[in-house]
Amino acid sequence: MASAQTLPRSGPSAPVPDEGRITLRASARHTGALVRRNLLQLRQNPTAMTDALLMPVVLTVLFVFVLGGAVDPGGNRVRYTAFLVPGLMVILGMTIAMAVGVGVNDDFRTGVMDRFRAMPIGRSSVLVAKVVVETGRMLVAIAVLLVVGALLGFDVAGHWPGLLAATALTAVFGTSLVWTFMLLGLTLRTAQAIQGLSVLVLTPLEFGSSIFVPPSTMPDWLYTFTRFNPLTHMADAARGLALGEGPVAGPVLWTLVWSVGLTALTAPVAVAKFRTKT
Repeated sequence: MASAQTLPRSGPSAPVPDEGRITLRASARHTGALVRRNLLQLRQNPTAMTDALLMPVVLTVLFVFVLGGAVDPGGNRVRYTAFLVPGLMVILGMTIAMAVGVGVNDDFRTGVMDRFRAMPIGRSSVLVAKVVVETGRMLVAIAVLLVVGALLGFDVAGHWPGLLAATALTAVFGTSLVWTFMLLGLTLRTAQAIQGLSVLVLTPLEFGSSIFVPPSTMPDWLYTFTRFNPLTHMADAARGLALGEGPVAGPVLWTLVWSVGLTALTAPVAVAKFRTKT
């Protein structure tokens, strides 16, 4: 029998380096590696792209053929499609962002995030990598939306630079929503709580905006709410950029203010919550 002196002794595990000692270059490398890991997961599980690929088709067809003839006074569905598609870009960003919050919550429940926190990597890298991948999924969803919209008559009439600018602005706004929902996923205890709160808050914001119908058709009290709704600013900015119709500077400025404000407010808190969540 081996003596006690010859048996291997398990000493204390190596301490995980403090994130403050991880350089910006190393953090960027960690983020890149995690982005690649998340993309490989999508490749191995293509069903994770279902919402990005099918949701644009469902929403466009549903609203164009259900509301198109009623909203447009002349029953012109093509004209309503031009009004609707830029607004749906916002809805897709919100839908994907909400799914991120649920996913982060599930990752903690299954222990995936605990494994990341035990690794010698920047804590912010885990969340930043998720933001990068989800923003990419958002752009895929917008591309599908534009293809479906084109099949139904959506035409930017040569405003291609404006359409690209609208897509980029939607991605910026959507990224701020991803940070917001990740914070919810890190704060609330269950996925059901995240979904319930999201529906409760987002439904009035969605329908009390200019996404589906012109605000001029709304009663005065709702019209006032719509004017201050960030989703109205984003939808109006996307329409102005993509179609060259309506005001552009004001909606774009307000969208950027909302995007920067939400990110500055939620991103640091989400990273801090990620470090301390039990």
